[in-house]
Amino acid sequence: MTQLSRDLALRIALASRVLPGVGVQELIDILHEKVGRPLSDERLKTITVTNLKTGIGSHDGEEDGEDIGIGLANIKLAVRYLWGEEEGDEGLPQVHPYKEGDMPESIRVAIASNAGAGLNGHFGSCIRFLVYQLSRTDYRLVDIRSTIEADSAEDRNLFRANLIKDCHVLFVQSIGGPAAAKVIRADIYPIKVPDAIEAEEQLREFQQVFDAPPPWLAKALGRSAEERKRFVAHE
Repeated sequence: MTQLSRDLALRIALASRVLPGVGVQELIDILHEKVGRPLSDERLKTITVTNLKTGIGSHDGEEDGEDIGIGLANIKLAVRYLWGEEEGDEGLPQVHPYKEGDMPESIRVAIASNAGAGLNGHFGSCIRFLVYQLSRTDYRLVDIRSTIEADSAEDRNLFRANLIKDCHVLFVQSIGGPAAAKVIRADIYPIKVPDAIEAEEQLREFQQVFDAPPPWLAKALGRSAEERKRFVAHE
C-alpha cells in the first residue's frame, strides 16, 4: 500500500469528518474507485461532487446516490477539502469579549460547524462548535471550541456534550438518538436544521421565539414560574 503524504492524509481525514457515516478507510476506497491509484494531489483534484455522491451511494447500496442521507452542502465541502482548497480554520468569525451581565435576558447557543461561520455540521462529526450569547435584540460570538480531542475520548458523544454544557441550545444539521439523549441530560435543547445555513441567519430567526418563549426557554431566560404558566395556558 502506498503511503499517503501528510497533506493528502489530512485532506482525506477532513473530508471524512464532514461526511457522517463515512470513515477514512471507506472514503479512501471510494476515491480509489473513482480516481484510481495511487492517490495524489492531481487525482484528488479530479473528484467531483457527483462522483463522490454516487461513490458513497454505491457503498451504501444506493446505486443512484439519492438516498445517502448526507446533505449536498456537506458533499461540496468534502470535495473542497479533497481539492485542498478549504483549510480547517478558513473564514472563522471573530470572537468578542463577554462577561456575565453584558446581555440581560440572554441564553448561550452552540452551533455545530465545519467551515467558516456556518451551521453546517453534524453533532458527532463537526470540527468545532461556535458558541454565541443570544438575546432578543443582540448576539455575540463568545467562543470557538474545537472537537479534535473528542476523537480520542472513551465516549465521544458525552465528550462533545460536556464541551458545550454551559449552553442552553444546540443547533445541528443532524444528531442521533443516543447522542441527543446525552445532550438533553446536560440540560441542552438540541434543534435540527438539516440544510446548511449561516449561523447568524439562524440566530436572527431564533430571536423571534423570545417574544413568546416556550417554558424551557423562559426558564433559561430567568422568567418567573407565573410567566411560564401563562405561556402554557395561552398555548
